[in-house]
Amino acid sequence: MNGLEQMAKKQLSSVLFTPDQIVKLVLPIIVDQSFIIGMAIFNTAMISSAGIAAVSAVNMVESLNIFLVSIFIALATGGTVLVAQARGKRDQALLQRAATNTLVTVFLLAFLFSLLMLVFHQQILTGIFGGSSEAVMKNARIYYIGSVASYPALAIVEAACGVLRGVADTKTSFFLSFVTNFSYVGLNLLFILVFRFGIVGMSVAINIARIAGALLSLWYLLYRNEELAITIKRMIHLDRQMMKRVLVVGFPFAAEQLFFNGGKIITQIFIVGLGTLALTSNAIATSLTMLLEIIPGSLTLALVPIVGQSIGAGDTQSVKRFWRAFVVLSSLATLVTGVLLLLLYPWIIELFNAPASVENTVFWITVMVMIFRIIFWPVSFITPSALRAAGDANFTSLVSLSSMWGVRIVLGYLLGITFHYGLYGIWAAMCLEWGVRGAIFALRLRSNAWMKKRLV
Repeated sequence: MNGLEQMAKKQLSSVLFTPDQIVKLVLPIIVDQSFIIGMAIFNTAMISSAGIAAVSAVNMVESLNIFLVSIFIALATGGTVLVAQARGKRDQALLQRAATNTLVTVFLLAFLFSLLMLVFHQQILTGIFGGSSEAVMKNARIYYIGSVASYPALAIVEAACGVLRGVADTKTSFFLSFVTNFSYVGLNLLFILVFRFGIVGMSVAINIARIAGALLSLWYLLYRNEELAITIKRMIHLDRQMMKRVLVVGFPFAAEQLFFNGGKIITQIFIVGLGTLALTSNAIATSLTMLLEIIPGSLTLALVPIVGQSIGAGDTQSVKRFWRAFVVLSSLATLVTGVLLLLLYPWIIELFNAPASVENTVFWITVMVMIFRIIFWPVSFITPSALRAAGDANFTSLVSLSSMWGVRIVLGYLLGITFHYGLYGIWAAMCLEWGVRGAIFALRLRSNAWMKKRLV
């Protein structure tokens, strides 16, 4: 035990952070991600009671949701970096301006996106998912409209959580996220399983839950948090200079997410062509493999304020040490979670009411993804988190876009469609792409070029 404590002190300590502070920062994020992912899986299992067309429709629209929502979540992450670096510099005025204008900027962009996506919903759905069956498209249209209408409310929650993580207030960001997601699941239980409203019930539930989360977030920021000092007056009197800075810092994040998740939609189109059973297998496999990402994904989020504050304080030497520790922790966590998932698989898969052929496909995809997540995923995703927080977002965006479109999409089409490996080929291409981008990011971190970047 003493040996582990000494190792923790060596790898997880700096002039700003102690191991205990790191744990207090990371733990709420892990709990938060556990609820978010667990509830997403539970929702997929619940909607399976409405049939495989409903499962396929939800999965299709979720891929589009991830594509769009990730843009303003990326801008919120840019706000996290600005707030963290301002706090590291101990510049209270800059911190407050960054927090306020992150909230306003993300909300306004989400509102604009929501409006455009609702106006052109028919053209978007037909253009992307036109090859789906009539039953799948009918369900997809209902869920799409409900999801897009909730974007502005979700933007407020995500922006609030982003600026709170920037000042290391992960407990409150967890609470806001928990309330939003837990109420969503509770309402889904009521509307889907009790009242049997199906997709319509899911669409209504997502709006009620996100509006409630947005109102709670605003109440906390306006009346309970003194450090960020967000007021209605400051939100109304727009600080265009700071809004521009939020956009400048967040744009590389957003561009990366836009094209990266756009690539995922392309692979989704490949899967649509493989039929409804393939769509269902992909939906369930996506849900289960998300379990492997709970702790590693939490570490990527936690590393942003840690690195951001370290850079703001001029402590660049601690960044690599934190990076190495988080990469190792990510691999170990994936190994443990993966073993548990495979042991419990026979019971978990029963939640989805899936045909036997789907169960077999999902199992082997899960095994493949688990192996690659242990080896490649940590370096591929934790490294760019450190680089972005240091201000090197342009490089990470360029690499991510190049690897997505040059490796995952091309290789996915070749393996999945041309060589007829189907769903296995498309998922294998994704796993191999992790290795390519991870190697490039690791070389960048070792080069020290990122140390020359400054945002505040």
